[in-house]
Amino acid sequence: MEAGGLGMEIVRREKVSAPSDFRSRQLSAQAMLRGELDDEELNQYVEERVLTTTLEKAANWARGNAFMPATFGLACCAIEMMAMVGSRVDIARFGFEAFRASPRQADLLIISGRISIKMAPVIRRIYDQMLEPKWAIAMGACSSSMGVFNNYALVPADKFMPVDLHIPGCPPRPEALAYGVLKLRNKVLSHPDQDWRTRYGGRGTEEVLQSEVEGDTNAGHAINVFGDQVGQGA
Repeated sequence: MEAGGLGMEIVRREKVSAPSDFRSRQLSAQAMLRGELDDEELNQYVEERVLTTTLEKAANWARGNAFMPATFGLACCAIEMMAMVGSRVDIARFGFEAFRASPRQADLLIISGRISIKMAPVIRRIYDQMLEPKWAIAMGACSSSMGVFNNYALVPADKFMPVDLHIPGCPPRPEALAYGVLKLRNKVLSHPDQDWRTRYGGRGTEEVLQSEVEGDTNAGHAINVFGDQVGQGA
């Protein structure tokens, strides 16, 4: 056939398949079940097919490879966050593309844009409604240090909520956000306890209803029910 003015010859060949060892593996499995494998063969069989770990490490592996970010954007950084799930970056390769529309089904909050003082309580409420364990990424200069809009109306994210990772840039590219998510995954895999109150010494700051502590004279303020234990990681 002719293609682009050049002669091209197409030759059909028989596919040469590598010899399969399925039958040998099947026979080895049958011999193992009958107890006919000696110590060396049995050890080799087990080493090739059995992986041992702890439940804690397995749970952290699942958490670190299946983030569910909240469908939440603030400003121009949100466009870069949306591009992260496109075909160019394709964050689905790592299992992070399932953005959830409800905070009660999400465990990762990407703060993508500048935060006004009026918006800060809303963001904190969304974060409080998310699943435990949960994580937060401050994306861009605005949410990290107020960036070019450094004025009285804005507030950085880590002033009113715990932030696990800061990504610089104005705005950072989708590749930078994907790199930050992978760094967060490494953090999750290396830390057994991912409860943010334990990580940041926030035990004792749980919010409770005032009616639940009215009868307890030792409860203290409704927001700080454990009194002097705040900040001690108790």
